[in-house]
Amino acid sequence: MSSLHSVPTTAAAAPTRSRGGARRKGLRRGVWPVLVLFLPPAFLLFTIFVVLPIGEAAWYSLYDWSGYGAPEVFVGLRNYELLFRNPVFLTALKNNLLIIAVSALVQLPLALWLATLVSHRIPGVVAFRLVFFLPYVLADVAAGLIWRFVYDGDYGLLPALASLVGMTAPYVLADRDLAIYAVLAVVVWKYFGFHMMLFIAGLQAIDREIYEAAEIDGASRLQRFRRITLPLLAPTIRLSVFFSVIGSLQLFDMIMPLTAGGPSNSSQTMVTFLYSFGITRMKIGFGSAVGVVLFCICVTFAFFYRRGVMRHD
Repeated sequence: MSSLHSVPTTAAAAPTRSRGGARRKGLRRGVWPVLVLFLPPAFLLFTIFVVLPIGEAAWYSLYDWSGYGAPEVFVGLRNYELLFRNPVFLTALKNNLLIIAVSALVQLPLALWLATLVSHRIPGVVAFRLVFFLPYVLADVAAGLIWRFVYDGDYGLLPALASLVGMTAPYVLADRDLAIYAVLAVVVWKYFGFHMMLFIAGLQAIDREIYEAAEIDGASRLQRFRRITLPLLAPTIRLSVFFSVIGSLQLFDMIMPLTAGGPSNSSQTMVTFLYSFGITRMKIGFGSAVGVVLFCICVTFAFFYRRGVMRHD
């Protein structure tokens, strides 16, 4: 009897396998026209706007070139040697690391805390989300100009508030020891709303029944946060950290109208250093070396972070 039943089973499985193979072949045939149609234009645009500029920057960094005419004075790696001997560049690199640290230790925890408060569907919560997200919508240049007025030691909002309580506000943007901390405060204010919205999206994707079951079992609010929220929100947190680090390394638009890297180059970042010491001084070869270093830092971080931290996301 077993042999009689095995024959129809095998015979029925054969058409199933043949149909599956035909379906896969049909999918492969359907994919090739799409690849031929869309891949070459995308690859061409990527080559023109990404690969070629990177290659040109690496080539120009080997020359002492002002940007006029063809580069002729070949200096090899001398631009890189001068770069790492420049104390202003080391200050800019330190400032970038400081911005990354503040973003990771202040901005992201603040965004996560606010996200847990406004993620619930209660009356008026949309208005709170809008208020917290509005600074991110504001253009970086506009935010820099606004806070330059706020920090102004003569006519700004900060000295006006200080005068109300009988204090004298310092000239924050003119103090080389305080200027970078003024920039850090603006960075936290400007970008925490973006990360808050990411965390809200992640929190809303968590099944509420998990929290209800934990609450029935007697778990406290802190235990629910540690045992449920953080583990299930971990992919979103890792993505937020990635955006925060890359954004901190490329910070430029907001600093130029706010401090322009001053006073005495105390608030320079790598990108403002590139602009101030490369482009405005017509040292394109030296500025290209700064761009190459910044590119290598970003690519190295992105590669190892993706392979090490986000490999399961």
